[in-house]
Amino acid sequence: MKGTKKQHLPQKICPVCGKPFTWRKKWEKNWDEVTYCSEKCRRNKN
Repeated sequence: MKGTKKQHLPQKICPVCGKPFTWRKKWEKNWDEVTYCSEKCRRNKN
């Protein structure tokens, strides 16, 4: 993803807050497993 403009990065929708979130470098190795946009949403998933 190096050198890719922000508008061209992959996005997902958070199932808790319903907001779209964009790929981040820290999720590079496990992007397929990322479901929530933040730690707060992950904790409040119920």
